[in-house]
Amino acid sequence: DGTVVGRCMPRHTHKEFVRFLNAIERAVPAGKVIHAILDNYATHKHPKVQHWLADHPRWVFHFTPTSASWINAVEGFFSTITRRRIRRGVFSSVPHLQDAITRYIRDHNRAARPFVWTKPADTILSKLARLPAPSE
Repeated sequence: DGTVVGRCMPRHTHKEFVRFLNAIERAVPAGKVIHAILDNYATHKHPKVQHWLADHPRWVFHFTPTSASWINAVEGFFSTITRRRIRRGVFSSVPHLQDAITRYIRDHNRAARPFVWTKPADTILSKLARLPAPSE
């Protein structure tokens, strides 16, 4: 539906990632399958993250190669928040910046619209099928 679930965290370890996954788990209605599109960052493949994933069967992780089109929606959102809220802002502290990001996400979600792909899913999926499997 275009709703963004976001968190500002001081670090990017597997612990913070699992906390973020739990936040999404609470935000998405029961009964829906959750497809997480991820880059190949080591945190996403940590054994504790894999254990969490095994305990949450409605989740499916998809690991994409660098610069994959799947990430474009996320990169577009980061670009927009940078232009509209962060670049011209003046923040006296990290919590001030985090508050601005949280407010932007809340404002965005009031009129959220889903991201619409410019290519049909079959075209995208056929290109993905031709890619080599990511190394583990």
